[in-house]
Amino acid sequence: MKRQAYLLVDGYNMIGAWPQLSRLQVVNIQEARDRLIAELASYARVRQVQVIVVFDAQLVPGRATRLEQSGVQVVFTEENETADSYIERGVGAYIHPLNRVTVATSDMAEQWTIFQQGALRMSAQELWLDLKLAKEEMTADVERYYSRRLRRHSPWSATQLARLDQLRQTL
Repeated sequence: MKRQAYLLVDGYNMIGAWPQLSRLQVVNIQEARDRLIAELASYARVRQVQVIVVFDAQLVPGRATRLEQSGVQVVFTEENETADSYIERGVGAYIHPLNRVTVATSDMAEQWTIFQQGALRMSAQELWLDLKLAKEEMTADVERYYSRRLRRHSPWSATQLARLDQLRQTL
């Protein structure tokens, strides 16, 4: 069995705490959910973590629904169940000595409950900052990749390129 990292996210908690999503939810809650999922999908690829985002049924009434969107597991709880209670109840299924389980929420009561079960906690602000850092790392990786690719096809050596750069700066 290989090590696995899981991130359970209280969806509406993140939407309410992240400035651009908070503004967007006033206009279009579905678009805010989709943007959150897209951000988390990118984060999951960079951080090599399986993301499960949970939304309360408060804004989507009906039966519990589970689907996958952009590699992120999306859960809508049952009509009278909160995302907090779903996460608190479900976090135990992911706890295993080989797994790293983190729950992202700014709800202090939920943080204590999941921490007692053995999961790590991350506030909405901490996730937002780590997401920005992951984007920067991804951008740097892409730039390094293209830079290496261009150098590989260049007829100039590193010494010649340095000399050309010096000449360019003197102009």
